[in-house]
Amino acid sequence: MKSSRGRTWSVGEVAERFGLPTNVLRHWESVGLLEPARDTAGRRRYVRDDIARVATIQRNKDAGMTLDQIAVLLDAGAPERHAVLQAHLDDLDRRMEQMRISRAMTEHAYRCQAHDISACPRFQSHLADLMAAFDEG
Repeated sequence: MKSSRGRTWSVGEVAERFGLPTNVLRHWESVGLLEPARDTAGRRRYVRDDIARVATIQRNKDAGMTLDQIAVLLDAGAPERHAVLQAHLDDLDRRMEQMRISRAMTEHAYRCQAHDISACPRFQSHLADLMAAFDEG
């Protein structure tokens, strides 16, 4: 098996393998998230560390982080790094809870025999948190 330690990839190759348009990689470079080397003709050449950085950006974008948050994540010396990461963890927890509720609601709707699902008392229990603002106190 050949080693890929010295291997480099063009912007097109990297974009294709990640399923991204090349302009996304160029944008990430313009905002300082990437710094690929250039060959003698001035073309971008990505090394393995650049690929890992693209993968990190992509995975965190998929998880809902903004580019500004990712920039802080990638900057080990950023003083606000832990605060940004904690805020993202809190956001993930909130979204996971929303997904859990949505899944339970969808499972119930799938199995429910009610003609009008919104009138089903058990289904409505999944909406209680949103409906609470309309209850008379």
